[in-house]
Amino acid sequence: MIELSDIHKRFGDLEVLKGVSLRFAEGSVSALVGPSGGGKSTLLRCINLLETPSAGTVRIGDDALTFKQGEKVAWKNMQRLRRQTGMVFQSFQLFPHRTAIENITEGLITVRGWSKEQAKARAMELLQKVGLAHKADAWPATLSGGQQQRVAIARALAPSPRVLLCDEPTSALDPELAEEVVEVLANLAREGTTMVMATHDLRLASRIAQDVAFLDGGSIVEEGPASEVFNRPQRERTKRFLASLAAVSASD
Repeated sequence: MIELSDIHKRFGDLEVLKGVSLRFAEGSVSALVGPSGGGKSTLLRCINLLETPSAGTVRIGDDALTFKQGEKVAWKNMQRLRRQTGMVFQSFQLFPHRTAIENITEGLITVRGWSKEQAKARAMELLQKVGLAHKADAWPATLSGGQQQRVAIARALAPSPRVLLCDEPTSALDPELAEEVVEVLANLAREGTTMVMATHDLRLASRIAQDVAFLDGGSIVEEGPASEVFNRPQRERTKRFLASLAAVSASD
């Protein structure tokens, strides 16, 4: 289980998150949706401490860290929590001077201390899972955006994290390439991979997520089962947001 309790995040005088509390069950897929600047990506990055909360508690499984204004948390404790997560970024973040398989093995060898043989076997297993075993020796520059994102997903899964975090995983892709990534994530969801994603892509969220939290202005406006939030939203702000996304999709 992943639990966020009363999470605040400030950048100087700007309070981006205003006491957000959420739970994500083991084996579930949850989507954080909302307008740009609403706080969803910041909240996602607080889970793996790429952004350090100004206050609040982050729990992953049996490990929990509490943050207080002006108090530092030990780096080793942050690393212990972070190691339970895998992160998929909007812009892929592949090493351009490493092949697809090397992008996956690099962290296993240098950070986790795996042997090259172990790391290569794990990487090939994951490239097969995302449909790219035939591109193992390809350079990122020769891959399409969808292929690069699938390599990035394989890399994030390599150390078997407790939760896969996806920050706008399809927003940099055109609809056809995005579909490749949606299908890979859908397969992972069917296998019971715990995922939390921040996304504008309603197709992705409605197809994969079981639960949805709508954030605006650093607070949760509405949360619940995806079918309820998307089809029968209760809050006017949620209704307006979903209507605006539907209008954009219709015009594309």
